[in-house]
Amino acid sequence: MSVAQRSPVTSRTPDETLRQTIQRLSGAQKTSKGAPAYSRFVNRKAGRLIAAVAYHCHLTPNAVTLISAGWSLAGIALLVFGSPTTALGIVVTLCLAIGYAFDSADGQLARLRGGGSPAGEWLDHVVDSGKVCALHLAVLVSFYRAGDSARELLVPLMWTWVASVLFFVIILNDQLHRARGTAPAKDAAAPVLRSLLVAPTDYGVLLLTFVLIGQHQLFLWVYGLLLVANIAYLAAGLAKWFRALSHPETTGAPA
Repeated sequence: MSVAQRSPVTSRTPDETLRQTIQRLSGAQKTSKGAPAYSRFVNRKAGRLIAAVAYHCHLTPNAVTLISAGWSLAGIALLVFGSPTTALGIVVTLCLAIGYAFDSADGQLARLRGGGSPAGEWLDHVVDSGKVCALHLAVLVSFYRAGDSARELLVPLMWTWVASVLFFVIILNDQLHRARGTAPAKDAAAPVLRSLLVAPTDYGVLLLTFVLIGQHQLFLWVYGLLLVANIAYLAAGLAKWFRALSHPETTGAPA
């Protein structure tokens, strides 16, 4: 569940169908400003469908969060204990993708039910932060079991640090801007080009790389290049986000 600004969902009508629920939810999506391509065009739509089904099944947002955690944990466990083959990579990718879709659904379900709670937001962030660290540590274990050199083991170690810092900074940015009333307004027409340019920072793009886990050197190169892109994004973002908080009246909220 992202904590970006959300619009309220209109009230449910009697005998509402699943399709009507999806349409009602699609009219109250969070801002797409700054959202990378996979999250914006794939994951959010998948989460919308899951949220609508969960709504009609009377599931709670916290239940959906825990389902998301279960799928993600399954994929991470397979990385730790499985042999790195193409088949394993496909299964891991599917588990992570399903978990990510449910992660998008819990916030949308909360809006359908009239709004989330501090406890729900806390649970969502705890699950996400644990997933961010555990995934790269699982890659570290997989590399170690494959007999990789110390230099190659540094790649998932650095990924763990970068992903953790980036996740924390994004959450902190949102909390501080919401407290100051400088959160970005809803912008359904955010530039598609920007979503494509920041795609390497997308968790959805990262999880797709695990289909290559059976081709170790190719996976290592792609995984490493994504790390470089995320380091560059973090370095550029830190300066921008600091300026935005220092002078919100001139710089506005960060993208």
